[in-house]
Amino acid sequence: MADYVVAIDQGTTSTRCMLVDSSGRPVASDQREHAQLFPKPGWVEHDPLEIWTNTRLVVEGALAQAGAEVTDVAAIGVTNQRETTIVWERVTGRPVYPAVVWQDTRTQPLCDRLAADGGLDRFRDVTGLPLATYFAGPKAAWILDQVDGARRAAERGELLFGTVDSYLVWRLTGGPEGGTHVTDVTNAARTLLMDLRTLRWDPDICAEVGVPTAMLPEIRSSSELYGRATAVLDGVPVAGVLGDQQAATFGQACFQPGDAKNTYGTGNFLLLNTGTVPVRSKHGLLTTV
Repeated sequence: MADYVVAIDQGTTSTRCMLVDSSGRPVASDQREHAQLFPKPGWVEHDPLEIWTNTRLVVEGALAQAGAEVTDVAAIGVTNQRETTIVWERVTGRPVYPAVVWQDTRTQPLCDRLAADGGLDRFRDVTGLPLATYFAGPKAAWILDQVDGARRAAERGELLFGTVDSYLVWRLTGGPEGGTHVTDVTNAARTLLMDLRTLRWDPDICAEVGVPTAMLPEIRSSSELYGRATAVLDGVPVAGVLGDQQAATFGQACFQPGDAKNTYGTGNFLLLNTGTVPVRSKHGLLTTV
């Protein structure tokens, strides 16, 4: 009988794997830090290949601590640093540029140009978000504009874009050998490219920001079967994805409208459950799934 769920927590400074038993009790965990790269003031990068290597290692480490085999694992769930952006080759899996991290501010000139026509709230009615360097869509556009030939390759469908959840699920489910290119609504909501009402990519905003739709992952729910893992967890269903702060909100049992949580980590994050209908803030707060 498969007794455990593998929870992969890919965060800003480290990757952790926890094994959780059928009663919800954590039984083992392993963690590895990855390098923080600061090539210029205000720029923050990670190496996606290092993150993928660490993911495999912490899964192996947690299984070893528990004395568990792959056959003891019922499912895999992934939570991730949300807006950190990766662009990689569909055929090889090679990132075309380091991951641009959520704190990175290099896209300020692009945000300023977009705000010149409609202001910082130009896309807020559709996406729930202001124009800001925080979000993933402008980061992807920046990569395409800086890497020689990348934009043309993306338009031909040769490059894939995703936040870290997309990259890990694609890798876990086979990568170049048929990996599933998906994201969930909580991560898609942090790209500045998703319509909150339809939970679909908005093609007009994608075009205006400069992200070809051919490179976007399919938006799925946060809990469903995305595919089955290969390699270290061969055959195990990958069945859950949540952005880290939404995962923390759920994990801290904020199930009812009005419930809120605060998380202290690399950043300080306050989230409030507002129910099933988007609530528009009049005081600069974000509206997100």
